[in-house]
Amino acid sequence: MARAKEFDTEQVLRKATSVFGAYGYEGTSLSILLKELGIARQSLYDTYGTKHDLFVSALKFYVQQKTEASVLLLERSTSVREGIQHLFDEAVNVLTDPHRRNECFIINSAVEQAPQQHEIASFIQTNNRWMENILYTALLRGCAAGELQFQEQELRRISRFLNYTRLSLTYAAKSGATEEELRELVLTTLMVLD
Repeated sequence: MARAKEFDTEQVLRKATSVFGAYGYEGTSLSILLKELGIARQSLYDTYGTKHDLFVSALKFYVQQKTEASVLLLERSTSVREGIQHLFDEAVNVLTDPHRRNECFIINSAVEQAPQQHEIASFIQTNNRWMENILYTALLRGCAAGELQFQEQELRRISRFLNYTRLSLTYAAKSGATEEELRELVLTTLMVLD
């Protein structure tokens, strides 16, 4: 009879995003993973498979959580402009928080892996289109409400620009940008909505 798991699989995925974010995929050894996750080697293999499988699972878990949170934030905002501002502000808040920032850095590790890993590249592309559509829908709502003044064909370009700029904040933070510099990037980015 199989033993029941003695750990929370979702919590392990959260920890894995932070570990891979801190050390990168290549820099994360099996011994680091096991120590940081607090699980046995066999439990890792039985539940997640290889290190690569765990990385992909952690990446998908992280991105899905963040994208779903973005949807809720934008849908609940009374002002589209405020919602997008809040989305960017929250990204900066996370990236400047020493306890939460490593989770975001898993994106850098994924981008490094994408050229060699079709599954990761495909997932990133799919998620980028999903996030662009989320932003596009919000911008359409803002135009319909008279809050924004854009032609519909402009909205696709703007949503893509906003999404890639949001992603670039992670690179900037990992490269040493200060909180002030990140907030300046956000202010400049949001000028596109004026």
